[in-house]
Amino acid sequence: MSFLKKILINILLATLLTLLSNFSKAQSNEDFDVEAFAEELFATQDEDLNYEMLYENLLQIYLNPLDLNQCNADELQSLYILSPLQVHNFMRHRDTFGKILSIYELQSIPDFNVSIIKKLMPFISINPNTGQKVTNLPQRMFTEKTAYFIYRVKTNLETRKGFTPPDTLGNGRLTSRYLGSPESQYLRFRTQHSKDFSFGFTLDKDAGESFQWKPRTQQYGFNFFSYHLSLYNKGNWKTITIGDYQAQFGQGLIFGAGFSVGKGAETITTTRRSSTGIKPYTSAMESGYFRGLSATYAKGNLEGSIILSHVHRDASLEWPDSTNERSKYIKSLPESGYHRTPTEIAQKANSWEQNLGGNLSYISTNKNLQIGINSLATKFKYPYLRQSQIYNAFEFRGQFNHIHSAYFSFNHQNHFLFGEGAISKSSGKAFVLGIMSSLNEHLDLVFHIRDFGRKFHSFYGNAFSEGSRPINEKGIYLGLHYQPKRNWKWSGYIDQFRFPWLKYRSYSASSGYEWLQRITYSNRKKLSIYFQIREEQKDRNITANMNEMPAYQIATGKKRNFTLNLDQNIGKNYSTRTRIQWSSFDFDEKKTTGFAIAQDFNAAFGKWKYSGRIALFDTEDYDNRQYIYEKNVLWAFSIPSYYGQGMRYYLLSQFKASRKLNIWLRWSRSIYTDRETIGSGLQEVKGNTLSDITFQVRYQFNK
Repeated sequence: MSFLKKILINILLATLLTLLSNFSKAQSNEDFDVEAFAEELFATQDEDLNYEMLYENLLQIYLNPLDLNQCNADELQSLYILSPLQVHNFMRHRDTFGKILSIYELQSIPDFNVSIIKKLMPFISINPNTGQKVTNLPQRMFTEKTAYFIYRVKTNLETRKGFTPPDTLGNGRLTSRYLGSPESQYLRFRTQHSKDFSFGFTLDKDAGESFQWKPRTQQYGFNFFSYHLSLYNKGNWKTITIGDYQAQFGQGLIFGAGFSVGKGAETITTTRRSSTGIKPYTSAMESGYFRGLSATYAKGNLEGSIILSHVHRDASLEWPDSTNERSKYIKSLPESGYHRTPTEIAQKANSWEQNLGGNLSYISTNKNLQIGINSLATKFKYPYLRQSQIYNAFEFRGQFNHIHSAYFSFNHQNHFLFGEGAISKSSGKAFVLGIMSSLNEHLDLVFHIRDFGRKFHSFYGNAFSEGSRPINEKGIYLGLHYQPKRNWKWSGYIDQFRFPWLKYRSYSASSGYEWLQRITYSNRKKLSIYFQIREEQKDRNITANMNEMPAYQIATGKKRNFTLNLDQNIGKNYSTRTRIQWSSFDFDEKKTTGFAIAQDFNAAFGKWKYSGRIALFDTEDYDNRQYIYEKNVLWAFSIPSYYGQGMRYYLLSQFKASRKLNIWLRWSRSIYTDRETIGSGLQEVKGNTLSDITFQVRYQFNK
């Protein structure tokens, strides 16, 4: 195909696509609905997932779009949008015709349609650095059009017990209370340009925490302070980061901090991890990151990365002999990030953790093969000796750990093969192996096996698994996706797993399974409806208050979830969503149920946007709690659990005051009909209502 012919085709495709309403608008911050994209990936909610961290990592992909002329198959797959066949067709198109000249050229690639391209557009770019380096770095940083400042404040309207005057005990001592104010506050500054630089800092204060200046405990007014400066593509240095960062290499057995969703409605692409390398850490979560220096050096087909980290950690310490410093040890490492009471404050940053790690990888010239090795050595300030229980007999105990792995990823036409094997200091072993394939243009498949030893210790691992960590688990996963016609698609998976050793709430070796089926019908932009069934079976303890047998007796619990969801666009400025969820839980010859019904609406009028919901719920017990994603202020995440009986509603408004200034206001309330108080301990609220209000402002300096 001649260059001129290619240009003419691009012009024709651009004209056709421009006729599709709002198509090109998906590239802007204001029109891209990151919440809707996240909700599709998080459609199956689970309390074990750290949704805030997942959401933050999704934003990093959004703010650092892939260059279509530089990315490889592994990076394209990391978006969780394209099937193996679509990735293969893209790479073949680029190899055949050369550089992509326009995003609209994607329309000419087999199996790429308008719907797929629209999903891709917020996460891709073409030659993003053209004309960007004519000034020095400080000037580029503070004149970049993406530079912004966000301030958010949230408070509960009802008073929790922790903010009431303390009671006097019989011995004259006062009961514990929160030491700070009841509102939470969040502040972020960020400026960046994809493949050039990223600089930012995040400050966070939770409700009940006080403003103090204590550098010894890493408190600078706000309770939590995170920062980073990253430089990209400086000669052979692909990445240099100072400050806070995360790493993702291989299949997540050692470095697994990337955007990893796990099991859910997307049954194919989310099972495989992509080696996206070192990324800045910008979340307000107060654990799970490195702090120090990292760098990636590329030479030919080889890349090497180094990780140097020294980060303070919250710790619950024991000191059996107060006259002997060496007797001190860590009993637990709290990860809540709360520092509201004297006890919580005493645990803040009173220990540290050092990490020395590295990665070496080879990427073939055609970018279809990647192999690599990982290593990470971790040292704690004091020995980590968690309270000994029978179920954690093989958990890490000590002051030093090291772990090593080898991994590969191979793309052959429309098939991805991937795997990783690792061993830790304790001689515990783990491996994952899988294949993701497009069998034809209608059918995609993934087959995945995993085996995590009970002595395998990985502090930063996040491999695909049933549990929240890669330890004490074996499993086989099969996922399918079938789309016979453009309007219809079916997806499903089955996952068989077992736990060779005891685990929390299961004091015996146990096993289980989980399967999901979803059927979706969509009528272009007007209507989308899906029905989903999910069933999970697991073994767990029978507690004393449920049965006269001892707590180590095991019974099998079976939970079924059903979801019916309808999305409808009404004209250009209105849309609605109706969602019905219900569940049942069978355990120890007893069956309980629960349901939730939610009605959402969205509207836009000039400079104003509105979203809202009214939801009713009735669940018989905690095992039938319902999770439904909620819209929130920009780049905040909300996925409350509906438990008990009552209703919940919220209203979110956004006002675009100017090109540079946006303002959000959100109000929500839950009303319970089955209780006189809400919560327990210092979080207790007298009455049956719980309300909060959130205010956020974003200022874009160079918009």
